[in-house]
Amino acid sequence: MATPQPRLLRLKQILGDPKADPPVEPMIPVSPSSWWDGIRKGRYPKGIRIGPRTTCWRLEDIENLMK
Repeated sequence: MATPQPRLLRLKQILGDPKADPPVEPMIPVSPSSWWDGIRKGRYPKGIRIGPRTTCWRLEDIENLMK
């Protein structure tokens, strides 16, 4: 049996996107600059680079952060 792959989230799924149709509600209501600053300071989890300009985060890491 194969191990299930972790679900990955993009930044707009975590911080929300009011311009999307329908709008995406934030899981963590901070600005993008605060998010990246929090990563540098170790407050938020580091992402996974999946491309030269694309970073994702594990759903499990974000759920643990919200607890």
